[in-house]
Amino acid sequence: MSEPVSDVALNRLFADAWEGHVERSFQAVLSRSLLHVCAYADGHLIGFVNVATDGGRHAFILDTCVHSHHRNQGVGRALVRQAIQQASDAGVTWVHVDYEPALHRFYAACGLRPSSAGVLRVGP
Repeated sequence: MSEPVSDVALNRLFADAWEGHVERSFQAVLSRSLLHVCAYADGHLIGFVNVATDGGRHAFILDTCVHSHHRNQGVGRALVRQAIQQASDAGVTWVHVDYEPALHRFYAACGLRPSSAGVLRVGP
């Protein structure tokens, strides 16, 4: 089971990790997710991965982020690997992730291989 995480903590992390982040509530998304994994240092949220599901054999890694002061230390890899293991333990067979080319080495180091996929932005 995923530990509770506050909107305040997530918004602080996302503001550091994602350019142009706009504060929002995460609770509706998290309540529908299969799981999420968090990393903390000195009581502060420094990393996060969300895993959504189709309700069956497929899960989707979303919102992987690590605070800028804690990058390149293995935090992100550990979070993704833990998320994959927890998804597998929950009965998931396939884990998917969409990423930009610059993140290929990161996700490959987490055990994911590239595949062809399609994506279309349909909103703001």
